[in-house]
Order: sequence, then C-alpha cells, then structure tokens
Amino acid sequence: MSDAHDHDPPGDAVAEGAQARIRGRPKEACPYPADSPERADWLAGYDGKPPGRPTDAPAEGV
Repeated sequence: MSDAHDHDPPGDAVAEGAQARIRGRPKEACPYPADSPERADWLAGYDGKPPGRPTDAPAEGV
C-alpha cells in the first residue's frame, strides 16, 4: 500500500505549490510543464503570491 499523495485535490496548483514549500521541497519540484498556467499557479503558491488571493505573511523565525 502506498503513502498518501503529496498532491492536493486536482485543480488547485496554488495550494500544491504552497504545500511543497511548507514540506521543504525545492522550487524545481514543480510537476507542471513549463509555460503552463498550472505551473504559474504552482510557483505563485510556492512563493506565497497567489493571484487573486492575499499574499502570505512571512513565516516567523525565517
């Protein structure tokens, strides 16, 4: 039996990118193809700057 998937429900690449950063995965771990809207969303989530959503506050102690 496999472990839980590292992906959130399909369709929320922003949340996937944010979770990747929280889990300490590198930015290069983005699973979406270059120049795709999903990649842009994933990277925005990773950077804490999702379009149409408030910017994430910096983590304390970082």
